[in-house]
Amino acid sequence: MYCTQGLDLYMSLSLGTVGLLFLSRQVRKPALYGKYTEKKNQQTTHVMVPAKWGWFIQELPSFLIPFVVILYNQTCDTVGCKMLFFMFCVHYFQRTFIYSAFTRGSPIPLYIVVMAVAFCFYNGLLQSHCMVYVAAYPKDWYMDIRFQIGVVMFFLGMGINIHSDHILRKLRKPTEISYKIPKGGMFNFVSGANFLGEIVEWYGYAIATWSLPSFAFALFTMCCIGPRAYHHHRFYVETFKDYPKNRRILIPFIF
Repeated sequence: MYCTQGLDLYMSLSLGTVGLLFLSRQVRKPALYGKYTEKKNQQTTHVMVPAKWGWFIQELPSFLIPFVVILYNQTCDTVGCKMLFFMFCVHYFQRTFIYSAFTRGSPIPLYIVVMAVAFCFYNGLLQSHCMVYVAAYPKDWYMDIRFQIGVVMFFLGMGINIHSDHILRKLRKPTEISYKIPKGGMFNFVSGANFLGEIVEWYGYAIATWSLPSFAFALFTMCCIGPRAYHHHRFYVETFKDYPKNRRILIPFIF
């Protein structure tokens, strides 16, 4: 596995450890944004950032850092390496410029945006540094079964994630404030379809990249948004008496 020593090793272990700490905390209490934002006397107790600007600002470092690295560094000159950079950048291009423009989410607490910016900067730097300065992909890496399986998983997960976000956006009209049951796509099987898609996406990327930093990132992602799927499921079950009883939390037919 690539990037298993030196700075990348310590940064990867730190990323995985922080993910596990997030898991232990968020199983008990979800991150305070969206429907879980703390309120007091109908007013939020935090400085809030509009959802569109919050998502744009916090996701931007993860797009800019690898984009600049690949733009000014010519060592990543194989098809496999360029494809891996393309996958990472296309995800964060979509999240930064497209998802943020169309989201109808609630305002996000400023401190969460700041933490997300710090994470995206850290992770973007870690993934880029490993791929360009540490890992040495052979010219035929794109023919490796790990690369091919990972690419399929990545784009499958990305498709599920984008489609699920589209379903959530269409649930309510702009003037509506009541919650509704999401239906269609992977929401027919799990409550956290959008989270499932992103987890599959980043584990696919980790397999295609076959590096410790990418697996640490996939673990971090699962630890952060997996518990949110659990809280969403519990919210739906408690709110809607007719919520589908056969719908699982995150893994179809299993969990």
